[in-house]
Amino acid sequence: MVSPPDASLLLDYTQAKITIVDEEGTITYVNAAAGRILGYEPGELVGTNAFDYVHPEDRERVAAAFADVVADDPDAASFIEYRYRAVDDGWVWLQSRITELDDSEVDGYVVSSHDVTERIEAERERQTTETRLQEIAAKTGDVLWMFSGDWSECLFVNSAYETIYGLPVETLHDDPRSFLEAIHPDDVRGVQAEMRRLSTGEAVDMEYRVNPDHEYRRWAWVQAEPVVVDGDVERIVGFSRDVTERRRREQQLAVMDKLLRHNIRNDMNVVIGEAEHIEAKDESTLSERTRVIRDTAAQLIMTAEKQREIIELLTDPGTPDEVDLSVAVTRVAERIGERYPDAEIDIDVPEQAAAFALPGIETAIAELAENAIVHATGEPATLQLVCRTTAETVVVEALDDCEPIPEYEYRVITGEHEMDDLYHGSGVGLWLVYWLVELSDGDIEFETPERSGNRVRLTFTRVAD
Repeated sequence: MVSPPDASLLLDYTQAKITIVDEEGTITYVNAAAGRILGYEPGELVGTNAFDYVHPEDRERVAAAFADVVADDPDAASFIEYRYRAVDDGWVWLQSRITELDDSEVDGYVVSSHDVTERIEAERERQTTETRLQEIAAKTGDVLWMFSGDWSECLFVNSAYETIYGLPVETLHDDPRSFLEAIHPDDVRGVQAEMRRLSTGEAVDMEYRVNPDHEYRRWAWVQAEPVVVDGDVERIVGFSRDVTERRRREQQLAVMDKLLRHNIRNDMNVVIGEAEHIEAKDESTLSERTRVIRDTAAQLIMTAEKQREIIELLTDPGTPDEVDLSVAVTRVAERIGERYPDAEIDIDVPEQAAAFALPGIETAIAELAENAIVHATGEPATLQLVCRTTAETVVVEALDDCEPIPEYEYRVITGEHEMDDLYHGSGVGLWLVYWLVELSDGDIEFETPERSGNRVRLTFTRVAD
């Protein structure tokens, strides 16, 4: 007959460290796992106090958990994790369960412990990584986001979303598809098509207009990738970047290219044609053709000067600052009046009209004023400059008696129509006005009053009193 094995021998083969302690925490027994986990021989630990090996920062917490078990508290923690000193003075993370022995012959409490150092360190490394990612996400100007594969849940989005898209982050968590409300209505269908592609496992790269608070004048560049697990799209991750300035510069460069090629080519063709007539020695019209050459050349030089101003503006636009538009309008009227003494110029301005605009915004007002005088249809030329304030804006209006600006021309300038090879615009002056206003975060509107002529309205944000 085989006798049953000694229980202590069986305990030595368990993976867990089994310790028996009395009410004071003194170790009365420990199995061989203490050597595998901590490096101690069991005899080294017997008779010592278990709490002496607990990390100082964890000791009070462990002692409290042990006291709850001793007091037979029904709410005592089932498991507790803490650091325990190893034989080399390093620290091992243990997960322990403390229970009271039911055997009346053995008095004490059993502490069953497992080494969870790898798991704890992995969790801490993950937490550190997540913290760093959160810090990066909080500081970057890009929107970092993650959705479920079917777009039914927003798993993550950083605060840059509010700046670029103009909607609160909370609304995206409440309704994951609410970001579609921040996209220009004309672009929504295209975005939805790309969302379907992502949900089927395709990566996408797209650009669209966003932010209703800015009248959808911001452009977002989006790159997104599906995360596929076992053939299914579980998550969709990506970023959105504000590329408004790049889009604006691309448009500006395209406009400059078209204007330069079109205007210079046409004007130089006039010069060449008139020169050919002079070369033919048509004496009867020589003087008139010479005047045409002179005027065309002067116009070409003026165009080049304005183009230079635009290039300088686009190269270093500066930032909007406080400008008194009442003063600016008054100065423009005085200069135009000196240059064109026969013109009738009326101004209506308040005592002060401080607004946020580029320092060069006065150039835009001057451009509108001079165009009104030079291209007037009646004699004398008339111009009315008005400046008025509201609670939140400062408005400058220029009213002239020129031929109405064709609707398709100003709709191209305001971005409502694309510029193509069939349209090049009437000149760079109006573009200079537009970009000065645009870079001042202002608005420009064109109207044709009933009495004829044009009304150009510039609107800027008012500086709070």
